[in-house]
Amino acid sequence: MTSPFNPAVRHLAAPPIPEVQGWARAYDGRHGPLLDFSQAVPGYPPHPDLLAWLGEASANPAYAGYGDIEGENVLREAYALQASGLYGAPVAASEIQITSGCNQAFFATMLALAAPGDDVILIRPFYFNHQMTLDMLGIVVNAVDAKAGDGFVPSPDAIAAAIRARTRAVVLVSPNNPTGAVYPHAVLQAIFEKCRERGIWLIVDETYRDFLADGTGAPHQLFANARWQDSFMGLYSFSKSFCIPGHRLGAITAGGAGVEQIVKIMDNLQICAPRPVQHAIARAIPALAAWRNANCAEMGRRADAFRAALANSRWQIEALGAYFGYVRHPFAGESAVAVAEQLAREAGVVTVPGSYFGDGQEPFLRLAFANADAATIALLASRLP
Repeated sequence: MTSPFNPAVRHLAAPPIPEVQGWARAYDGRHGPLLDFSQAVPGYPPHPDLLAWLGEASANPAYAGYGDIEGENVLREAYALQASGLYGAPVAASEIQITSGCNQAFFATMLALAAPGDDVILIRPFYFNHQMTLDMLGIVVNAVDAKAGDGFVPSPDAIAAAIRARTRAVVLVSPNNPTGAVYPHAVLQAIFEKCRERGIWLIVDETYRDFLADGTGAPHQLFANARWQDSFMGLYSFSKSFCIPGHRLGAITAGGAGVEQIVKIMDNLQICAPRPVQHAIARAIPALAAWRNANCAEMGRRADAFRAALANSRWQIEALGAYFGYVRHPFAGESAVAVAEQLAREAGVVTVPGSYFGDGQEPFLRLAFANADAATIALLASRLP
């Protein structure tokens, strides 16, 4: 009997995070509290003022109706002003499309740029939701490997060599999920130039950009390129910086022609992103800058604690940054799934297997250290076998 479900969806694996968290339910607590390093969520609450603004906006009947598909003007303007200052290059409010989270931003962008049978280059290890999105849309995943020996920073020449007749875009994530690697300006610029030469798009997902080390400066200089609008789109999530993943709010920065196409898609996905949170975040962008900077510093302390916890262990940190440590486990020949499942069930340490981020990643686990404070992270030293 023929299955009644779309094979492009039916053949996908189940969402990974619920699976790994399911392993943790078998942990009996023998070593102390569960240490959950699986999902990338802020390990501290939203600012009290933001919670108050969310309450005010949610109670306002003016925001209960449909809003502009592109997003609330007040948020588009606030975000464009912030982006212009961050990158040192002008970004217009008309070049901002607000979405319900960065996953939706990616989905809409890929649907706008590629048709079934086209291909999109992902850097392996890649964020599993990016692969799942492309698979369900019938877009071919064209994987280019980033190597541990290079700090998981991709090679512009390798990317250029992978471009094919039906390649429509290159997708980068920096700071990276799952590795935490931060791509240098020169690498990003070189990849941008190779994409522009070949007439394809460069898409950079910057969900974790607000957690770059102090003094890093602008995440990149791509908006300073003349006519960047013809070759580049940036994706962003408000979830991590403002601690609101449950409210689902993201953004696409694109030229007017790109926004025009994405609006068509958004009108059929959700019509508009949730309106109350847009108004609350528009207030929070200028008002809570110091709080966000303090949280960034806290992430740095958690990264230091993570590095210290593994310093004298058999577990090797291959890359570290923003929210993540990408760690080589010491069990040669064992699958990443087997190692991660045993850790969760027997040691109460919940991680994500490297194999969920693409082929060739069996030696690795991803640990999202942002979820825990420094004292909790220190407990890893006694839990890892």
